[in-house]
Amino acid sequence: MTPLTLAVVSRNYFNMPAWLGLHAGLFAAEGIDLTIDHIEGIEEVNDRLRSGRAQLAYGVTEHVILDAESGGHLAIIGGNVNRLPFSLIARHGIEDLKGLRGKRIGVSSLRAGSSSLIMRLLAEQGLNWPDDYELVPCGPILARWDLLRSGGIDAGLQGAPLNHIALDHGFVSLCEPRQDFQFTSLDVDTRWAEGNRDVLLRFLRGFLRAHDRFYTDRDVARDVAVKESGIEPRYADRAWEEYTRDEIFPRDAEASETGVQALIETSALIRDLPRRARTRAADYIDRRWLAEARASL
Repeated sequence: MTPLTLAVVSRNYFNMPAWLGLHAGLFAAEGIDLTIDHIEGIEEVNDRLRSGRAQLAYGVTEHVILDAESGGHLAIIGGNVNRLPFSLIARHGIEDLKGLRGKRIGVSSLRAGSSSLIMRLLAEQGLNWPDDYELVPCGPILARWDLLRSGGIDAGLQGAPLNHIALDHGFVSLCEPRQDFQFTSLDVDTRWAEGNRDVLLRFLRGFLRAHDRFYTDRDVARDVAVKESGIEPRYADRAWEEYTRDEIFPRDAEASETGVQALIETSALIRDLPRRARTRAADYIDRRWLAEARASL
């Protein structure tokens, strides 16, 4: 068995394809002894790729874009959250997006991730950061949920199933963006990939099978979600229904060129970024690896 580490952000539902592949033995069948390293700091995930402490990552895709702009070696080789899965959850008493004026909104990071989406959504309502509201960098979804419940923030993006749990606890949803947007992706350092071709292809064969299994086996998806995240089975089922209905995870495991382009355009509109290192979304995606793995199934 070949040991391999996949770094992921927190214990949230975004990790389901990898969790399912691990529990269903799909990586082991390819001789891969996979360790999934759950990390709360989103910047730390891709830092581990660069340092070699992880060989693959479910990372925030904007970090790959920023890495490329600075001459780095990270690349998108597969999909993860290809379409927005969020509800913008707020405390009771806030009735709409304009009601967030003067409020504290939790985001994963000011540098990348959910902050881009918040800025874009609120700019469409005439609210601009930092004059009209405060962004609180508090980490990923689970940390935002804790702060929302404690009153530390007034609102924050939540994905299924935490959006459903929040609504059942009396919080409100201000909007539910579902457009194509490459929020997270399967990322790799190309230097490691080129030197470990056989290992990467074996991992990707398991990765491809895991995505197909997610769509065809709700019972396994429920059991894995409950075991890994501790949610109730009814919420696991609701998350599965939402993710399969809206195709939030790509069934073919591919990254979305449309989703990457949407990410680029959003971040370019709201951030003072240097010139893009590449001009097309497709230039950030290396599809060779999945294509070769699929051909060898």
